Amino acid sequence: MLIIANGLEDYMLPCLNKKLLGFECMGCGMQRSIALIFNGKLIDAFFMYPAIYTLIVFFGFLIVNSFWNIKNSNKIIIILALTNVFIIVTNFIIKLYLK
Repeated sequence: MLIIANGLEDYMLPCLNKKLLGFECMGCGMQRSIALIFNGKLIDAFFMYPAIYTLIVFFGFLIVNSFWNIKNSNKIIIILALTNVFIIVTNFIIKLYLK
């Protein structure tokens, strides 16, 4: 697993928004955060991209819901999506104005 994680860094896409406009986008840090999770650095992954764990829960729920019909799944999906949007936008604003 560590070999795969170290190899991921060679194939990461650069942030075009950061290169062209000079500031990070709302997704900056997600790839590095995933690589940190594969390396076992769970806390560092959170600080790199705070929405990473809620996104994992969100997509995990979507996958499970596609195979099994879960009661009130629409409400759960909306709550998880809004939570992710809130975390991502808040993190973006903090990075934009406090760095």
